[in-house]
Amino acid sequence: MRYGRWICVSLVSCFSSLLLAQAVQPLVDSSKLGSSNPPPLAAPSVSEGLTPEKRADILMARKMYREAAEVYKQAPLDSAVIWNKIGIAYHQMMQFDVAKKYYEHAARLDPNYPEAINNLGTIYYTRKSYRHAVKLYKRALKYSPQSASVYSNLGTAYFARKQYKLAAENYQQALALDADVFEHRNSWGVLLQERSVEERAKFHYYLAKTYAKAGMNDRALQYIRKALEEGFTERKKLMEDPEFVSIRKMPEFQELLAMEPRVL
Repeated sequence: MRYGRWICVSLVSCFSSLLLAQAVQPLVDSSKLGSSNPPPLAAPSVSEGLTPEKRADILMARKMYREAAEVYKQAPLDSAVIWNKIGIAYHQMMQFDVAKKYYEHAARLDPNYPEAINNLGTIYYTRKSYRHAVKLYKRALKYSPQSASVYSNLGTAYFARKQYKLAAENYQQALALDADVFEHRNSWGVLLQERSVEERAKFHYYLAKTYAKAGMNDRALQYIRKALEEGFTERKKLMEDPEFVSIRKMPEFQELLAMEPRVL
């Protein structure tokens, strides 16, 4: 998402690998050089010619968050994007108070920057201040109305407040914008997607409903299985909820209802 919870940060790993391949050249065999030749030069640094931001992006991709934060600070600090990225580095180190300060400064530099506003919302979500998180996610959507990840975060904040109908509506909107929104695993872009929930069985049940309503039956079955394995006991709902009408006659669905899954 100008974050992803997205800049094409997913290209950083490939870019890093290409740079490494170019940088690591075999050293010259000195025994084959005449005495007048200079000694061989060491392979150039992988970071040669890269901006501090690009070098720090590579470090983030390698999960070297502390080093990334320090390198980001060498970039021009008049950029909301840089302050947001520094915040994410501290966020990944679980230093939430420090991360919050960087997100807030990013939002002051650019009040219309949805990534920083969303990320600030994740701080309040972590603190279980779900009402404040909802407010910030809605504000982020004003500036980025096509962000599937922000809709996902808003749904999760409503879920945490046990407002399941609103959660389901926002999950459905998120899925309509990005069919893989709930499958993303990257956490080092410019936008963070909140995944921590307390009622995991019920959460996966609602994701199963979301996928079933969208006609994505394989994923619906996958999340029904997860819900049952995590202790979801309201099996009656699987036979009553209208979202599951299209999959009730599937053998895989019948097997899930018949089996006694090992609760994780």
